[in-house]
Amino acid sequence: MAIMNVNPTRMEMSRLQSRLSTASRGHKLLKDKQDELVRQFTKLVKQNQDLRKEMEETLQKGMQGYVLASSSIPDYVLEEAFAIPLDKVTLDVQSKTVMNIEMPVLNEIYDDEKSEDRFSYGFMATTSELDLSLNNLSSILPLMLKLAEIEKSCQMMADEIERTRRRVNALEYMMIPQLEETIDYIERTLDESERATLTRLIKSIDVIEAGED
Repeated sequence: MAIMNVNPTRMEMSRLQSRLSTASRGHKLLKDKQDELVRQFTKLVKQNQDLRKEMEETLQKGMQGYVLASSSIPDYVLEEAFAIPLDKVTLDVQSKTVMNIEMPVLNEIYDDEKSEDRFSYGFMATTSELDLSLNNLSSILPLMLKLAEIEKSCQMMADEIERTRRRVNALEYMMIPQLEETIDYIERTLDESERATLTRLIKSIDVIEAGED
């Protein structure tokens, strides 16, 4: 590690010791932040895996039911069944702060009160498989929004972990060792200077005493 280009004085050494103390405290805080970020990230990844599994299972059930229903219901009946939607929904995007990271919060908002009717079609020309399919598919939207929210949060947290890791490494392997080596260099230089001064002083005293004799 290269020593910093500074004047080997006590004032400079005091200034560098103050910087070293600040860098050490900063390193500890950043290391604690990194550990907490990793803990939160691991928790989010587990939630993401569980939610994705739930959504895929729900989607699979919904599509299986739809395939069974469409095999026994004429196409024109299906088109008429889905011609008029019961509800109109929009996406609401908010945010929350976690470890100084602005993470998204996604929610569905219905323009009017949610319809009490479960289906927009009559039951004469449709089958129970279609009803079960739509029941499963209707729960997909909240799952999709939550999954998108968690996946984006994971991405943002991973980026923050990487930035924090680079800062921790810069302090741990560059700045702090460089400050320590520079302070050690100044201490050695000052010690050598003091010994040289003391040696000259002793010689001067010896010369003076020899002259008096």
